[in-house]
Amino acid sequence: MKTRITELLGIEYPVIQGGMAWVAEYHLAAAVSEAGGLGLIGAASAPPEIVREQIREAKKLTDKPIGVNVMLLNPNAEEVAKIVIEEGVKVVTTGAGNPGKYMEMWKNAGVKVIPVVASVAMAKLMERAGADAVVAEGMESGGHIGEATTMTLVPQVADAVKIPVVAAGGIADGRGMAAAMMLGAEAVQMGTVFVTAKESIVHSNYKQKIIGAKDIDSEVTGRSTGHPVRSIRNKMTREYLRLEKEGASFEELEHLTLGSLRNAVMDGDVVNGTVMAGQIAGLIKEEKSCKEIIENITAQAECLLKI
Repeated sequence: MKTRITELLGIEYPVIQGGMAWVAEYHLAAAVSEAGGLGLIGAASAPPEIVREQIREAKKLTDKPIGVNVMLLNPNAEEVAKIVIEEGVKVVTTGAGNPGKYMEMWKNAGVKVIPVVASVAMAKLMERAGADAVVAEGMESGGHIGEATTMTLVPQVADAVKIPVVAAGGIADGRGMAAAMMLGAEAVQMGTVFVTAKESIVHSNYKQKIIGAKDIDSEVTGRSTGHPVRSIRNKMTREYLRLEKEGASFEELEHLTLGSLRNAVMDGDVVNGTVMAGQIAGLIKEEKSCKEIIENITAQAECLLKI
């Protein structure tokens, strides 16, 4: 499946792994890249030197392209932006803000910049700023979400910009990938399915929570604060929603979730932790290797697109 994205990034398959905080570390990123997709290291709010170490460890496991997801709200974003260049990373995806102030520095270093967007307006702004492509992410995805669905967002973004569009949100098999391509995308970004990959270091409790999920098991917290997050329903989400309904302060809500994602991912606390996952979790039934995930999904999509 050759598209402008595979050519731009030098990858075999038009598949990008989401840059998920605590999940997207070097084992997973390297495995996805080695399997022919683009693996991402999620910088999130990690200390800059940890990000540098992650990049170096990934490069020991694969000589194929890897990328870094830079969360622009991170107080250390500027230092991480420089580390990307220093370590020879050739692809960056960005979230939680506008990467405009780093664009010139990255472009001069030959870094491909692919911002994640949740609206047509942001996609057009990123194109004008010099982005090489955009990830149009629908609200079906896990973690921080926008308001538009993938089905509605992707074709509108594809019509609005000339640069390639990557579809994200609610994609976990070849049917989703084929649908995304029909909507105008030239690649897909997937997160939830890679959380359950055999190479993922995520605690088995977290993986099993996704594998055991039904179609209605995700819910959104944080709408009252303007920072909606999609996770699998558990004791923590129920408590959060109760506090929201009672008009709890932002600080009180923040305190409830402090460290909760790490607790779920690393320690396996899927009762009080935050189990971020997309609505597509109900489709995921078993652990597979990154190679199996990518090859199965692309083969199915190719068959469907030839019909």
